[in-house]
Amino acid sequence: MMKKQVTIVAALLILMALSSNLDMVAEAQLGPGDCYDGCSTACVQRDSRKTSRCDRKCSIRCGPDAKKERETGA
Repeated sequence: MMKKQVTIVAALLILMALSSNLDMVAEAQLGPGDCYDGCSTACVQRDSRKTSRCDRKCSIRCGPDAKKERETGA
């Protein structure tokens, strides 16, 4: 009985790990416009300095070099 429970828990952990990677795969398939739009939508701040900082980070994250870095793992 204990071995069956351990097997079920291990299977659930594997499923959770796989499902968490699906978000990254979906994001990688989006175009750069979708990436920037999604990122900048989360930048809503009252402080304009924080908003511009978030916009710069989105530009780095979703810029043309971002895809190369994800592919090479740099």
